[in-house]
Amino acid sequence: MNHLITSINPKFMPKCEICLKGPKKAANRSHSKVKTLRRQNPNLQKLDGHKVCTKCRRTITKKFAEMTA
Repeated sequence: MNHLITSINPKFMPKCEICLKGPKKAANRSHSKVKTLRRQNPNLQKLDGHKVCTKCRRTITKKFAEMTA
């Protein structure tokens, strides 16, 4: 049921507002090599009220430090 909600309503999808990085599919592998699918969500942080991934946040912080120095 949960996968129906995220496929219908895109506002539940965790995405970076700058680079649009979203969730990816990945697999857990047990010792017997059984594959279980799972989701890898991006590491989103709030920066001035926007959801931004950590890579974009570091880039913004670096560019801001270069401008003020």
